[in-house]
Amino acid sequence: MPQRAPVGTHLFSPMLLRGVEIRNRVGVSPMCQYSSEDGYATDWHLVHLGSRAVGGAGVVMTEATAVTPEGRISNRDLGLWEEGHIEMLSRIFSFVAGAGAVPGIQLAHAGRKASTAPPWEGGGGPVPLSEGGWGAVAPSAVPFNEQHAVPTALDQAGLDAVVAAFRTSAERALRARAQVIEIHAAHGYLIHEFLSPLANKRDDAYGGPLRHRTRLLREIVEGVRSVWPERYPLFVRFSVTDWVEGGWTIEEAIDTTRELANLG
Repeated sequence: MPQRAPVGTHLFSPMLLRGVEIRNRVGVSPMCQYSSEDGYATDWHLVHLGSRAVGGAGVVMTEATAVTPEGRISNRDLGLWEEGHIEMLSRIFSFVAGAGAVPGIQLAHAGRKASTAPPWEGGGGPVPLSEGGWGAVAPSAVPFNEQHAVPTALDQAGLDAVVAAFRTSAERALRARAQVIEIHAAHGYLIHEFLSPLANKRDDAYGGPLRHRTRLLREIVEGVRSVWPERYPLFVRFSVTDWVEGGWTIEEAIDTTRELANLG
């Protein structure tokens, strides 16, 4: 079971999460770098993440790392959907660990917000198929906004493939020597889209009541935990509320958090 830090501990004192000792309570959150080609990490990532470890952070987390090519936010995103991605990530994580920090990775799928340009290219708006973009998937055929194309609603085979992609990427993360995984279920990306009634209009076992809307997340957590060692922490990042009437609520986030704790 996860170890809880004593009350009254300080920011720079060590802590234990499951079997991983962290030298302090400072964590470097995922920050998109838009510096990959075909999902591959580069020397940029080595310097960016390595310098944070040298600087003294306790946990250093990669940017949102796509579990499938179509799950990228942009074509410059980091990825872990193929074996070739492991080598450079392993070099980076080894350096981070050697500098005294715990290497972590955020696994993500952009859902209906996929196929966008880097911020400095057209303001980061959607990229159409005619200009090198790709088709997005989502819980329902509801676009993110008027500029985005209508996404394809995932069928059961597609849902199973997403769960498998997260599980396989977790296996690769382990071989790359990551010690923390964070599942990205926030910011309007795929998993958040399933959680939110604003994006999820399904009438099957993945839509409607809260238990149904959290099903994909629960399946992903179970899949990842099945290959992720018990001694290593597994995080989930939430947007705790949609701040819109009829959307994902704080109360639903709390209920889901409690349920996920039981899944590891």
